[in-house]
Amino acid sequence: MCALVVYWGTFYTFGVFFKPVSTAFGWTRATTSAAFSINALVWGITEVVAGKLSDRFGPRAIVTAGGLFIGLGYLLMSQISGALWQLYLFYGVIVAIGMGCAFVPIVSTVAKWFVKRRGLMTGIVVSGIGIGTMLIPPLATRLIDTYDWSLSYMIVGAIALVFITLAAQFLRRDPAQMAQLPDGADELETENTAANGAGSSLREAIRTRQFWMLSALFFSFFFCLNTIMVHIVNHATDLPTSPRILETTAANILVIIGGTSIAGRLAMGAFADRIGIRLTVIITLAVVTVALFWLLWANELWMLYLFGVIFGFGYGGLVALTSPLAANLFGLGSHGVILGITFFVGALGQSLGPFLAGKIFDATTSYQPAFIICGVLAIICIILALLLRPTTGKGGANETRRST
Repeated sequence: MCALVVYWGTFYTFGVFFKPVSTAFGWTRATTSAAFSINALVWGITEVVAGKLSDRFGPRAIVTAGGLFIGLGYLLMSQISGALWQLYLFYGVIVAIGMGCAFVPIVSTVAKWFVKRRGLMTGIVVSGIGIGTMLIPPLATRLIDTYDWSLSYMIVGAIALVFITLAAQFLRRDPAQMAQLPDGADELETENTAANGAGSSLREAIRTRQFWMLSALFFSFFFCLNTIMVHIVNHATDLPTSPRILETTAANILVIIGGTSIAGRLAMGAFADRIGIRLTVIITLAVVTVALFWLLWANELWMLYLFGVIFGFGYGGLVALTSPLAANLFGLGSHGVILGITFFVGALGQSLGPFLAGKIFDATTSYQPAFIICGVLAIICIILALLLRPTTGKGGANETRRST
């Protein structure tokens, strides 16, 4: 959880640094957003590798390497001199490799340690993302106001490098490696699961329509999520309100999203353990959809804050359910690499969304068309979730019936 606080808290400072950096060098929003799009692609590829390595070697070394990469990337960002290749290499590649070593190894490890309360415990761990979103972007905003964006990036990089690498040293592999049982599982059940291969292999999973439907769901959701997280501060400061919304005030939208996402992660994680993963996923997607369509009419600060409350709760709940959903559909034997590949498809949406929104703004001086696209994709996510059904492959079906 502590590692995720710093990972995502520093990651979501991109929206805060966006205007100062692009203004300093005269870059357009599409040009600057392209760094985030490159980041998403490299991140997605890294997640596949990190998931596979985590299944084999455990999370400690992977997350430690991630801390080193992400810290180095932000430190190098402080040294940008105006060449676009620097932005794309430092943020688009080096930071992305660090981020790719974070989520999948950590949540995959949680899934292996907990059976009975897997949804709740995953929600507690990933609530670190919300805490980081609340704390670090506002800190970065104040640092930029007090110093400048360059020194601020140096401070962010130092925080990431030190705290993530330290937190990673406390991670432990699955309980079987320590002669223990997962919480909520008796010895007989564990033996039977092991005998069945602990779920679908990667080859078995990719032959199912559930795998590709889950991947499409992640593509659409992460398209929406990162479009919002990259551009919502810019959108707020561009609105013709009176008085005009300042960047320090607009950054509070990210704080609200982060804060309510914690409630969403905990509440939806607990609900999933009670009413089932699929139904809870549908509920969270419905909340996200309502928020995105509300954003189309939100033209005052209080309306944007309300958007942050609704969107944060829904997005936080869904993120908490991604790992348990994959575990319930396909089992745990290849959980890391299966989750990594579905997240790679999600990263394609994560890459396309912010860049497309930047292009739309450059062409129209408005984010409204981009937000309409996000709303439509959110509806598609609901349809995909409604169509998801338990696999009949080895291990996955049994896990799903117990939890859904």
